[in-house]
Amino acid sequence: MSFTKAQIITVSLAGLATAVGVAVATIQSGAMKQSDLPLAESPASTRNQIAGPTNNPESRQRKSLQAQTPAAESPKSPPQPAKTPAVQSSLVAGVPPRKVEAVVVTPPDSGCKISQAVVSDPNPPLNVRSIPQVRGSNIVGKLKNNTFVSVAEEQNGWLRITDPPGWIAKNRTESSCSNINHQINFLPGGEEAIVKGRIIGGGTHSYRIRATKNQTMSVRNRKDVFPQIITPRGKLLAGDPYQGNETEWSGKVPLTGNYTLQLDSNFRGYEYEFSVELR
Repeated sequence: MSFTKAQIITVSLAGLATAVGVAVATIQSGAMKQSDLPLAESPASTRNQIAGPTNNPESRQRKSLQAQTPAAESPKSPPQPAKTPAVQSSLVAGVPPRKVEAVVVTPPDSGCKISQAVVSDPNPPLNVRSIPQVRGSNIVGKLKNNTFVSVAEEQNGWLRITDPPGWIAKNRTESSCSNINHQINFLPGGEEAIVKGRIIGGGTHSYRIRATKNQTMSVRNRKDVFPQIITPRGKLLAGDPYQGNETEWSGKVPLTGNYTLQLDSNFRGYEYEFSVELR
């Protein structure tokens, strides 16, 4: 059987259309099957999925709690204490202010009347001379150390004594002023004084200290004799010399004025030391 040219062209076009249709169907089928397969997870895709936003309520709640919870402190970075202003006062810092030292008061030993002395010669015995001069022929007696002598007169470094009569060098003796009336003054900012001295022979040593009414005065004995404490009006406040057993007194003073701390000696004398404090 023979075909015309037109029939041949028609059959060719139909076959071509069929082939194209089959190809398109094949491609569509392959695409559907590829989309049904799950995508393989890679490290990159996993990280992107974790870092990316999520609609999971539990995930949002965990993130909210993490935002409210402070980050754990690293042991390498301990918390630093808050800085405070520098303390200006030592009292605020708990350190008491430095106390001013007590002033030490001693009686004068010159420019006053000497009534008695005690021999203290580095090369005993001490020579007693007829006149206040050193001459080989004017020695009229000798005295041992620790001998008490009564002094009648003082002249240019010499003492005239009554027994034995004659002159002795003052610098070979120990002596004190018979009567002293001395004012106590504290150091600036201070409130305590330590008084120490010696009465050789008879005499009276008085120390005056000014106090204001209702101030607290404290007197403490540091040696053998406790002083009499006398008010500005002459009344004995403490230190009765007939009792002789007081070692300390403290109390508020009744008046404003000079209070006297007094020590008396009737014969050989003594050393004394006491403290007085005013607050």
